[in-house]
Formats: sequence, structure tokens, C-alpha cells
Amino acid sequence: MTLAPFLGSKPLFYDVIDYERFPKAYQSIRSFLTLPKIIHIVGTNGKGSTGRFLATALHRAGKKTGHYTSPHIVCFNERIWMDGAEISDDALEKAHQKLLGMLTPLNTHSLSYFEYTTLLAIVAFEECEYVVLEAGLGGEFDATNVFDKILSIFTPIDFDHSAFLGSTIESIASTKLRSMKSVALMGKQPYIETKIIARQIADEKKTEIKCIDGMASVEIKECALHIAIKNGLSDYLRDNLELAMAAFEILGYTAEEELFDQNALFGRLTKIKDNITLDVGHNALAARAIAEAFAGKKVTLIYNTYADKDYQEIVSILAPIIESVEIIEVDEARIVERELLESVLRKAGIEYRRFSEIEENKEYLVFGSFSVAEAFLKRMKDV
Repeated sequence: MTLAPFLGSKPLFYDVIDYERFPKAYQSIRSFLTLPKIIHIVGTNGKGSTGRFLATALHRAGKKTGHYTSPHIVCFNERIWMDGAEISDDALEKAHQKLLGMLTPLNTHSLSYFEYTTLLAIVAFEECEYVVLEAGLGGEFDATNVFDKILSIFTPIDFDHSAFLGSTIESIASTKLRSMKSVALMGKQPYIETKIIARQIADEKKTEIKCIDGMASVEIKECALHIAIKNGLSDYLRDNLELAMAAFEILGYTAEEELFDQNALFGRLTKIKDNITLDVGHNALAARAIAEAFAGKKVTLIYNTYADKDYQEIVSILAPIIESVEIIEVDEARIVERELLESVLRKAGIEYRRFSEIEENKEYLVFGSFSVAEAFLKRMKDV
């Protein structure tokens, strides 16, 4: 079976996760795989842009480099990036057929969408020297954590996926931070508890842990600021850029401007038209960054949300920049019931309606999740 129908037969989400299934499947084929040097990125927000900044710099420095990120917005190939471009359909199918030849029928059938995709990426990246591997859900038990790594990077850790990770910052941070191995780099953290837990786990695992405050030299900060101004990067994207530059230097290289001079990964405060900004953020941490980026402005928010997100808090955070909300239809089972979202908007005193079309005299922000971004882009393509 070719890749598209094969993945289409697998559910994207599970109510219960089997944490033993993937490690067993990986061990069964480990001897057939050639692993690159893996840099593991874990956190709540900022993984994708931090990873792309770092992967691009390694590629420009002459290192064959892969970047695995998820989910995709429009095309599955977005998840597997190599040496400056998304993987081709032919290379993707070749890796798929090779992986099918390694796995037993039982493992082929039982692996989840994300688990299979993770192995698929590793097969596709076999000739790479470096791979920047983005965790999906959590850290310690995430499929991406079974591989040996040379560096763990931790972006900001905040509340998200509480059904799987717990309802306290201590439980969420512990699960993510326990993925660290030999060397770890901590980005800026919104909670002091995260830093304390990181030190405790590092001592327990004998991990060499470094913090961005100590790693971001004056030269890195000045370089990141110049790149941010040149490319219109927001404060949070500049933070991610500094983190990538610090990681680059931990790997033994010098973070030069020409290696990092780029726009952010698509979907991270991306201007897709003069009056439309698109961001795939979907939690309170992302909302705070958005509110800061748009401070003093008013936008029409094109929005929807998964039912398991704290959309009441998100609406509250974004309220100062919202002129009105236009609710976009998203065909996915996890999307919140419209009546519940409308109730929150009414209580916040925010005008809302169903999204229909873009008006040239309004400024829009598309926000809510990768699924919201995908739904919006498809609507625009069909217009």
C-alpha cells in the first residue's frame, strides 16, 4: 500500500496511549537503521521555529541536515525537511516502502500515525549528519525520545495536553524534562518551578545542563536582534532564534549572521497578505505572545479551537486586541461545540459571527491551531 492511503487508515488521536508499543517496534528494527546525530527539541511552544532556525544554519554550514516537525499545515511533506526543502513525494514513498520491509505486519498495523511517521522520518534521514527532531506530545514517553541524542533543547514549557501530561506545571515539566540525556539547553521559561525541576533531573541523570541566560552572549543577542529587525520577527521568535544560535555554538560552531538570516517557519506570525497574519499557536502561552506582538492594535480574529484547550483563558488573553471574532468551520471531531465557544465570547463581551470572506479594509489574525490554519488556507485557495 502506498503512503497516503496507509496513513489515512490510521487514527490521528488516541484517548489512551500505549507507551511500550513504539520502543518495542524501534528495537526490532534498530540494527537496520543508521542514526544521524540527533538534536531533540521538547517544549510547549516554539519547537518548530527554533528547530528550523537551527536546521537551516547547519545546512548552510555545509552539514547534511534533516528537520522533523509536526503537525503539517497543508501537505504531509512539510513534516520531513532536508537540506533546505521539504521531502519529495518520490523520496517519501521510497522511505515508506523501505520501512514496510523492516517492520513486522503486527508492528506495521499497530503503530500510530505519529509513531509510524517518526520512523519514516528516521529512514528518510539516514544519510544526514544532523537531524533536528521535534517531540510531539510530552517528552519522556514521546516516540522521538527512543533515539540517542547529542543535545536536548527545551523551549518554553507551559500548560497544555493536561489529559496526558497532568494539570500542574510540575507534572508537565517533569514529563518533558525527563527526556534529557547527556547535554541539555534550557530556553526562557515562564515558571521558576521548571528551572528547579530541570536542575534536579539533570543532577539525577548526570546531564550537563546549560541555560540560555548564560549561553546567549552579547554577540548572539546583537546578531539575533539585527536578524529580527531585518525579517520582522516578533519578540518570541527572536527568543527562539537566540536559542537556536546558542545550540549551534554548543555543537561547536560559530553562530554567524549569514547562517541564521531568514524568516520564521511558515505559520509563525506569517503575513500571508498585507492585512492577514496567520499563526498556528493554540494555547495560552501562544496567546500571550500574540497579544504582545499586536499590542496597541485591533484585529478581527478568525478562530476556532479544540475542546481540550483552555479557550476561555485564550479569549481573555486576546481580548485587548480583538475587534471581533469570526468563527471558522473546521471539520474535525476534536473541535469544540460552537455553542460553548459562543458562550465564552458572549461572556467576554466580544462580537462574533461565522467566517465568510475577507474584507480588504480589516486587519485579520488567523489563530487557533494547525487545523484552523489548514481550514483557512483551503478556504482561501477555493475562493
